[in-house]
Amino acid sequence: MSESAVATLIHFIGHNKHVKLMIFIQDNPMAEIATPYERIGGEDGVRTLCETFYQIMCDTPQTQLIRDLHPEDIEISEEKLYLFLTGWLGGPPLYTDLYGHPRLRARHMPFPIGIEERDQWLYCMAQALKKLSLDNLFAEQLMSSFVQTADFMRNREEQPA
Repeated sequence: MSESAVATLIHFIGHNKHVKLMIFIQDNPMAEIATPYERIGGEDGVRTLCETFYQIMCDTPQTQLIRDLHPEDIEISEEKLYLFLTGWLGGPPLYTDLYGHPRLRARHMPFPIGIEERDQWLYCMAQALKKLSLDNLFAEQLMSSFVQTADFMRNREEQPA
C-alpha cells in the first residue's frame, strides 16, 4: 500500500465461507489488499503457526489440561488445525474438501471445554502468533476472532468454587 493511501476502516467479512480481510482506502474505496491467509504467509505461515501452537501446548506445564485432551501423538491434531485454519483464514478450503463442514462445536463435544481449557488454548495461540512477527493490528484482529471462536467452543458449565 502506498504511503498516500489512508486506511479508514478495517474489518473482516465472510465470503464463500472464507474470511477476507478488506481495507477501505480513501483513493480506492473497495481495494482488496489480501486475505488473512496471505497476510500470515500462506501455507508456510499457517504451518508455522500450527507447529508453534502445538509445540507451546506440549512444552508448557500450565497447558497440561488441554494437552491431555489430545492424543499422545499430536501429528493428526496439528494437521487438522492446519487444514481448518487455511480455509478459515481465506486460503484453500482444505479441511472442508477432506472432512466436509467443520461443525467445530459438534466435533469438540466429546471433550470437556470450559473456561480453563479455553484460556489455555488461547494462551498457546497468542504465544504462537507472537512468534510469527505479524503487525500488531493484524495479530490483534486474529486474536479477537480466536477469542470469539474459543468461547463458542465451551461446552461445560463451570462448577461453583
